[in-house]
Amino acid sequence: MTETAAYPAARAVAPKVHAHFARHVGEARQRGEDNLAAVPDVATVETLIEAAFWASLRREENYMPRISLAFVSPAQSSNPMLFEKSLPLEPAKLTKVSPAVERAGIHLGVWRNGDGLSVWGTTRSIPTFCIVVEVAAPGLLVVKHHRGEESGKFVNVAVIEGDQVKIVNEGASRLPDCPALLTSLLGFDAPGSWPDSVNVLIQLAVSMRAHGRGGLLLLVPTSNDTWRESIVRPIPYAIVPPFSELADLRGVEAAEKHHRAWQDAVERAVEAIAGLTAVDGATILNNDYQLLAFGAKIARRKGWAQIDEVTLTEPIEGDVPQQVHPSMLGGTRHLSAAQFVHDQRDAIALVASQDGRFTVFAWSPCAETVHAHRVETLLL
Repeated sequence: MTETAAYPAARAVAPKVHAHFARHVGEARQRGEDNLAAVPDVATVETLIEAAFWASLRREENYMPRISLAFVSPAQSSNPMLFEKSLPLEPAKLTKVSPAVERAGIHLGVWRNGDGLSVWGTTRSIPTFCIVVEVAAPGLLVVKHHRGEESGKFVNVAVIEGDQVKIVNEGASRLPDCPALLTSLLGFDAPGSWPDSVNVLIQLAVSMRAHGRGGLLLLVPTSNDTWRESIVRPIPYAIVPPFSELADLRGVEAAEKHHRAWQDAVERAVEAIAGLTAVDGATILNNDYQLLAFGAKIARRKGWAQIDEVTLTEPIEGDVPQQVHPSMLGGTRHLSAAQFVHDQRDAIALVASQDGRFTVFAWSPCAETVHAHRVETLLL
């Protein structure tokens, strides 16, 4: 293997990624939007992915490189940090500079240099639909784009792991019974605002997955206490009165939500609640995001049948729905979550596995079954 060796997965996925950006940038121009990124050609996409892949397999003083490559010119970046001499887009050079850019939100800016590409510096500001190739783990890359919001929300386009390529299915958000959480994660049709309620739930999902211990979060209606019929009592860590920090933060005036201080406060509140999901049992929030309990044990609702099947889907191209027993998704935690949603059909359950998988359980009125949405591809 050499640093310039071809990476077959990059060649396979590049035309689809190029088509994605060409279509969305074209549609945005027709809508009259400005500050749009340049569309990378197929060769550029392939080169970005190849460079990131080979860099991901290297080490810098025994540390895995964490880099984010953004195809953007300095002219389209706000307050860029420019290198006196551009770096060649080579794995060894990327690995060497990676310790300086591993913090979230910092991108290595890549642009055309003669007949090739080079790294001109770093930036925290990129235009809408700017292609970003991020190293998530050795051999694991995520291709994403900026959604054009001040909050920095990104939309995943493809996930590449070794020779496996997953292209996110943009049409999944238009399927019947698609949960609002999944629609917002997909983010193609209706880019929402990061501070809204659904996207706070996304932050919770990301944080749950990040602590690596596995976890279960139940979102139950504020209007009734029927959910208690599916919980073993007494609840070991019931919260009385409900803890309302996150709910209070959501209730501030819209203008305040653009201030960094408010965003930091939401992040701290999210981290605190997500941390509770590491405790054995379920963490319970109501629809107003008030914390009701954690460490709660789920029990089958009296008089309701035991669940023996869920519909499993993943929002990637080529996915075919499967009918599986919920225990096949990851064991007791998944079985409990599926049973809860089966018995409490106006609730949803979010389950993080220790191995990084993430499943959203929601009742499907159309199919009259529990639908398990595998969404870790969207959370990377």
